[in-house]
Amino acid sequence: MNSKPDGQQSKYQLSKETAGLHSTDLLPHNLSGQAPTREFLLKVVDILVDYINDVNDRDEKVLHFKHPEEMLRLLKLDIPDEGVPLQNLIDDCSLTLKHQVKTGHPRFFNQLSCGLDIVSMAGEWLTATANTNMFTYEIAPVFILMENVVLTKMREIIGWKGGDSIFAPGGSISNMYAFLAARHKMFPGYKEQGLHSIKGQLVMYTSNQSHYSVKSCASVCGLGTDNCVDVPSDERGRMIPSELERLILERKSKGHIPFFVTATAGTTVLGAFDPINEIADICEKYKMWLHIDAAWGGGLLLSRKYRHPRLDGIERANSVTWNPHKLMGTLLQCSTIHFRENGLLISCNQMSAEYLFMQDKLYDIQYDTGDKVIQCGRHNDVFKLWLQWRAKGNEGFEKHMDHLMELSEYMVEKIKASPDKYYLILEPEMVNVSFWYVPKRLRNIPHSPKRAESLGQITPVLKGKMMEVGTLMVGYQPLNELPNFFRNIISSAAVTKEDVDFLLSELDRLGQDL
Repeated sequence: MNSKPDGQQSKYQLSKETAGLHSTDLLPHNLSGQAPTREFLLKVVDILVDYINDVNDRDEKVLHFKHPEEMLRLLKLDIPDEGVPLQNLIDDCSLTLKHQVKTGHPRFFNQLSCGLDIVSMAGEWLTATANTNMFTYEIAPVFILMENVVLTKMREIIGWKGGDSIFAPGGSISNMYAFLAARHKMFPGYKEQGLHSIKGQLVMYTSNQSHYSVKSCASVCGLGTDNCVDVPSDERGRMIPSELERLILERKSKGHIPFFVTATAGTTVLGAFDPINEIADICEKYKMWLHIDAAWGGGLLLSRKYRHPRLDGIERANSVTWNPHKLMGTLLQCSTIHFRENGLLISCNQMSAEYLFMQDKLYDIQYDTGDKVIQCGRHNDVFKLWLQWRAKGNEGFEKHMDHLMELSEYMVEKIKASPDKYYLILEPEMVNVSFWYVPKRLRNIPHSPKRAESLGQITPVLKGKMMEVGTLMVGYQPLNELPNFFRNIISSAAVTKEDVDFLLSELDRLGQDL
């Protein structure tokens, strides 16, 4: 990157002795390179701390938007034949963060994963420094034990005694682990014999509001998307149990084998919670596996106030996906998959690679996790969560969940108080607040499908203006028959009522004349 004009000194200037050195002058290449190594890393820390301060400064913009072509000209991302000096690397780091969207900014409402938890971030720094793989106790003893403690705690919160869990690279892969374990449990011959071991067409079911990864799983794992049946949802986005049972019977009448149901606890768009107990009754009746995708809503398990009734019955599930990097604010990525029955992960995925998972090791090999997963190399995602949980405690996390929900309730109240400017699409169950902004020209027109269509056309235009001025970010999307609408997410601990007030007033400032 060419981070500054010729002759201009960097804000983050290394000493003359260090600036012109190269990476080969640092540890471990140069054993006497402790001093420049320390100076280089401390200068990087200066950049990071300044960025953290900017992220928490409401006078700073959320982003400085540039189109891709302009951004490429600014950054000059070419890879050189010869390595550049350390000062160039420092400037690269500074410029990278300068043009990065500040996802930890209190006025970034765009994604499910928002905020910048300082303790969790510190944990990620340590994790990167340790730089170990999570497949054996042999090379990651402390982190493997941490995983056991944290995952056991999460299963207890779900409501299970025993069971098994693993950290996975995102909720989509966590959902796939559930599918693979379910198929292995119900059709154990598949692992060796493949499709021919199953005498019939397997069918899985999910809400038409579920995350796309569920249908992707059907494609990747050999069912085909035609055999991932979308179950209709009600007006609030929740799966209709009677429709689930009807669709199960419909496929059974064709000789198919319904075997797997995904219920969603916190849908991506509306934040809806499928009725778990009613779905669990149907799964038990037809001997089907029940998986709960609580990647988004799982954090509410930590709140006595908001857990019920949303997550009632979750302990009846066979498996649960839960992403701490979403509502809990752990740094990306941090996704977990939990099973009520112990032993399924190892039975389903074990390949017994003798060069790695030897049976005659010095220690108890039950602590080796690598043979339980489909990947070999696995990132350490536990330490940042463990450290964050230590900092907050159970009580702190509960207060955090309650605070986010109460802020969302506050936003709904503010929207209802100005029905001329904002149209609330539905009362949310979670921190997803779905609404339209109404410009002046449409305020005296009764609401109708035609008006909704006009509001949907305005939404992406207003989002574009929002990005150009850089003062906030809110996501939007269509859903079923609904045209584009805003989906505001409050999942950052930095957000206050004043930020919600700013959000609504800024939308009005930018959009009233559209």
